[in-house]
Amino acid sequence: DACTISCLRIMNCKRMCHICLIFLFFIFSEGAEAMFSQQPQDLVVVAGQPVTLPCTIPGYHGVVLWIKDGLALGVGRDLSGYPRYTVTGDHGSGEHHLQIQRAELMDDAVFECQAVQAAMRSRPARLTVLVPPEDPVISGGPVVSLRAGDPLNLTCHADNAKPAASIIWIRNGEVLNGAMYSKTLLRDGRRESTVSTLYLSPSNIETGQQIICKASNKAVPNGKETSVTIDIQHLPLVNLSVEPQPVLEGNLVKFHCSAKANPPVTLYRWAKGGSIIKEVSGDTYEVIVDHSFFTEPVSCEVTNPLGSTNISRNVDVYFGPRMSAEPQSLQVDLGSDAVFNCAWTGNPSLTIVWMKRGSGVVLSNENLLTLKSVRQEDAGKYVCRAVVPRVGAGEKEVSLTVNGPPTISSTQTQQALHGEKGQIKCFIRSTPPPDRIAWSWKETVLESGTSGRYTVETVTTEEGVISTLTMSNIVPADFQTIYNCTAWNSFGSDTEIIRLKEQGGSQGSTGSTFLFFKSRHKRGLVTQIIKVCFNEDL
Repeated sequence: DACTISCLRIMNCKRMCHICLIFLFFIFSEGAEAMFSQQPQDLVVVAGQPVTLPCTIPGYHGVVLWIKDGLALGVGRDLSGYPRYTVTGDHGSGEHHLQIQRAELMDDAVFECQAVQAAMRSRPARLTVLVPPEDPVISGGPVVSLRAGDPLNLTCHADNAKPAASIIWIRNGEVLNGAMYSKTLLRDGRRESTVSTLYLSPSNIETGQQIICKASNKAVPNGKETSVTIDIQHLPLVNLSVEPQPVLEGNLVKFHCSAKANPPVTLYRWAKGGSIIKEVSGDTYEVIVDHSFFTEPVSCEVTNPLGSTNISRNVDVYFGPRMSAEPQSLQVDLGSDAVFNCAWTGNPSLTIVWMKRGSGVVLSNENLLTLKSVRQEDAGKYVCRAVVPRVGAGEKEVSLTVNGPPTISSTQTQQALHGEKGQIKCFIRSTPPPDRIAWSWKETVLESGTSGRYTVETVTTEEGVISTLTMSNIVPADFQTIYNCTAWNSFGSDTEIIRLKEQGGSQGSTGSTFLFFKSRHKRGLVTQIIKVCFNEDL
């Protein structure tokens, strides 16, 4: 039982416990007198260096396990899961040394050497991995420039060290006192970063002085250092002129960047809208301007050994309308509001006009065009036009689609030849598209397919839907029949009455005259037929 419990604790995995059970019977036959002649000791190593933890058990030939922070690294000498770990030494002599190549922070742990059959474990050995700080960095180095009379604040940071680095400031071989320090523990909970800030008053600094930041810890006792040189100067004083102004788009403009600096200017750099102009390096820039110079300033950056001064100017460019917010076509329900947004830029100030295509009526002079409670007749094309006086104009067209009941537009009298195949067509405009289209005559209703001599076919086009009723072998009765084409959608319905006329002849008198008209209400269109009969009592 003691071996089984020990096995569970060492392996930290139930699936490994059967190994202990297999080895139980060896306890009394092998390794009963085994003892450690070498055990791992607490060690300190610098990251990147090799280290060996000794473990020797003379006379013991059973399985030896290395344990790291309570978890087994492997069985015997098989440490395949840890490529930097190797068990070395003469197995026959009981040597089972754990060698670690290039120690890393993850190796900072407690290790044990265990002899399984002998039920022995070494003393826990703490391996401490030291990590030297990264090279210290002084913000603003290697040359720190400041204006005469300004105090000096230097910040030096040494990162990712274990233990945290100590930082000292040195000038002319003497340590400077009064620096402020702070340490930050990193997410791994082991390494730390150190920041030191040194303040020097204007009276305590001179140009040309070198100040050293030196960072050290136990991993690098001699320390690492970096330095900055103090340069007390004044920044360039810059003036940027633009000629001519205002200027019409497409004309030449000259920028001149004049500067006074001590020490002298070493570099001119030009940019437009934040993008560097690589082909220009002097104090003058000439260019044919377009509309973008109105909103994207041209900047001149002048540099001397102290630093840089940047100054920028916009150009008063006259240009025609350019769209900044493009209006979108809309599809709205009948009775809802439709709002179009159209934004232009131009210089000088521009005028915006909204109109419906084909109409000369101005609907709005603002960016927004709002149509209240739209009707189906409001559907169509709308134009947003912008004008910059004496410069130019531009326009953008959008569509308004109004969701409502279907609208049928077809010739009420269509022709066919007696004895031939005839067709009558029904053209339907509908947004949304029709859910159902049906033809009806006498007692017959047909939506699609074929019924006797009659066939219904529906085709969708860009303009709308065409439903065709085809009749084979036209008979005289077909010219006396009233045909109804009806379309429905979620907003209502519409019906069209169509009659068939014999092509090349006149339709015989029927003793009746038919008058057709439509009326629309909330539930759709109802076709009413008034039949006036002659020679009959009404």
